Amino acid sequence: MSTRGLYFEEFNVGDVFKHAVTRTTTETDNLLFSVLTHNTQPLHLDEEFCKGTIHGTRLVNSIFTLGLTVGVGVTELTLGTTLGNLGFEEITFPNPVKIGDTLRAETVILAKRESKSRTDSGIVTFEHHGYNQRGQLVCKAKRTGLMMKRPAL
Repeated sequence: MSTRGLYFEEFNVGDVFKHAVTRTTTETDNLLFSVLTHNTQPLHLDEEFCKGTIHGTRLVNSIFTLGLTVGVGVTELTLGTTLGNLGFEEITFPNPVKIGDTLRAETVILAKRESKSRTDSGIVTFEHHGYNQRGQLVCKAKRTGLMMKRPAL
C-alpha cells in the first residue's frame, strides 16, 4: 500500500482503480452518521416505519454510502497529494444499501487538465462506483479534485 496518493502527472485518463478496502455497513454506522448529520429521516432510524415501505427495512444513509465510496480510495489516490475537492456532480444511488451490506468501490479517471490559475497543480475528474456484495451498483459520483504536481527535485 502506498504511503501517499498520486500526483497529477501519475493519473491517466481511463485508469481504473479497484480499491482493496471493503466495508460491511453496520447499524452503528448508520445511526451515528444520521444523528451526527441531524438527518432524522425515519427511513434510516425507524425499523417499524420501514416495515411499511417498499424496502421493508431501514436503509443506510445515502451520504454515508457516498462518503464510503469516495473515502476508500483516498490512501491510494489522494492521500497528501490533493489540495481539495472542487465539486461533486451526477451523484446517483441506483440501489439501496441495507444494514449488513458489504461495499466495495472502484474509481475511473475521466479527465485531467492543467490548472489555469496555479502552476503547482492540475485538475482531475474522478468517477467513483460503489457496489454491494451482490455486484449491484449502489453509488455513482463524479468528483473534480485539485491535485498537486510532483515536486521539482
